[in-house]
Amino acid sequence: MKRLTLAVFILAFWFKSDGQNQKQSELPFYLKDRGTGIPTSMFGTYIKKKEIIAYPFYEYTYDNNFEYKPSELGYSSEQDYRGHFRSHEGLLFLGYGISDRVCIEMEGALYSSATLYRSIDDNSNMPQKWEETGLGDIEGQLRWRWTSETSHRPEIFSYFETVFPFQKDRKIIGTQAWEFALGTGLIKGFNWGTITLREAISYTDEDKKLSLGEYAAEYLKFVSNWFRIGLIVEGEQDEVALIADLQFHIRKYAFIRVNNGFGVTSKAPDYAPEVGVVFHF
Repeated sequence: MKRLTLAVFILAFWFKSDGQNQKQSELPFYLKDRGTGIPTSMFGTYIKKKEIIAYPFYEYTYDNNFEYKPSELGYSSEQDYRGHFRSHEGLLFLGYGISDRVCIEMEGALYSSATLYRSIDDNSNMPQKWEETGLGDIEGQLRWRWTSETSHRPEIFSYFETVFPFQKDRKIIGTQAWEFALGTGLIKGFNWGTITLREAISYTDEDKKLSLGEYAAEYLKFVSNWFRIGLIVEGEQDEVALIADLQFHIRKYAFIRVNNGFGVTSKAPDYAPEVGVVFHF
């Protein structure tokens, strides 16, 4: 992972002269960090009317406090334990701007490989190592903008998300039941950066009840014409993570993203780095 990150930085500095796809000087101060597009579910990525976004990326998860229950894996114990978890995923995000106010998107882990190592306190008949490979989470979203941002008021947006149960026979990769979320958020740009606040409610076919879903407070700032930085506090129930996002705008139609997530609470993954290239067409 260190070698991959170093290669990304070298490429970014090599190609940095081409800059971002819209000159900051042409935008009002409150749009200089993000432009005029609709916010997608990918942090710091915005889509315009009739624009296509493709984002192939790799994600690794390292977690030494992964909560699991042997009975949910087909073994004897009903007790919760904390094991070691590792996963590798190759993912693809696709988005399309239907209009200036509406966009659709799909995201899928086309390949997922995960390993769960049994806790030393686990006395069940579960094997020492549980491994699964195959298709990971597949989800889609419809997103819309209620009001555009002005110098005096924030932008208001909402989204509806569906996660598909394509891996009903898996336990630690993919999704086993239908999941839905309805969320909304506010965006406001300032001279010192852009703030986004969002919250969602969620429903799963397994639990059959509504609950508070994912929430986040996000900060985005163009440090230069080719380099943008973001800081995010993101959580869902008792899982909270702090995320640093670095974007290198190497061409008008592409930027490299290096994203690092760090668990704040014990149930969040300890470390979850992500790297990929976002293409605009």
